Amino acid sequence: MLAEGLYAALEPDCLTVITNTADDLVLLGLTISPDTDSVLYRLAGIFNEESHWGVAGDSFAALEMLKRYGEDTWFGLGDRDLATHVLRTWLLRGGRTLTNATAELARRLGIRARVLPMSDDAVRTKVMTPKGRLDLQEYFVRERHLPPVSRVEFEGLDTARLSPEAATALKEAERIVIGPSNPAISIEPILALAGEVIDSQRTIAVTPIVAGAALKGPTVEMLRGLGREATPVGVARGYRRYASTFVLDHRDAAEAPAIHELGYQVAILDTVMGGQEGRRRLAEEILLL
Repeated sequence: MLAEGLYAALEPDCLTVITNTADDLVLLGLTISPDTDSVLYRLAGIFNEESHWGVAGDSFAALEMLKRYGEDTWFGLGDRDLATHVLRTWLLRGGRTLTNATAELARRLGIRARVLPMSDDAVRTKVMTPKGRLDLQEYFVRERHLPPVSRVEFEGLDTARLSPEAATALKEAERIVIGPSNPAISIEPILALAGEVIDSQRTIAVTPIVAGAALKGPTVEMLRGLGREATPVGVARGYRRYASTFVLDHRDAAEAPAIHELGYQVAILDTVMGGQEGRRRLAEEILLL
């Protein structure tokens, strides 16, 4: 994750990460924030790189017991991961906002960066598939993101508001970076709330597609299912009102003129991060733009 590289490249308290809460869910009475938790675990140095979710070295005794009780255990809650959801839910029931609860989790994990949910209001991503209208986690985890997606909806977006803390962070930021995540489900929920306060002249967008493939997940397949152009040019076209610089991978350098014609400054870098050193390298190169 690019945020991890930025955390290593910057003074830790200079970084703010705004997370997508549209893929949150309530399961077994617990409020679970997958994107927020992945950021927390990465910045705390405990992210499970092998499974690409959860806490490294986690056990699953609680999940096994729930299965024995006959509960559906398609969402794999590890024991340490479960502790995060228990504490978050306890803080929320005690009157904290999601933003405040997240700040408390970050503090207890020793994270100096600010991790801010995009909103304290509930927004939920729903995807239309041949299996029906699914919650995003049902699609990703239970269905292993196999069914084609024909439409994406953000339930609750019409009444949700960007959190005051996120709004202030965006207004005061020296530089804003739109990371290389799936535009349709990871970035666009944030932009839908934050777009009005994002200064495009201070914003850099990083391609999530390299040589025809996604850096992570089913981005290409999803964009095609939605009838959208699954190329760096297509992604750049969607971000044009929000960013003035577009980071293109050197493998796709031939697309630079088309992106430049959209009005961008184009930076050609190696955007395939690999491990921690690669994340820091890319972060340092972006900070020089």
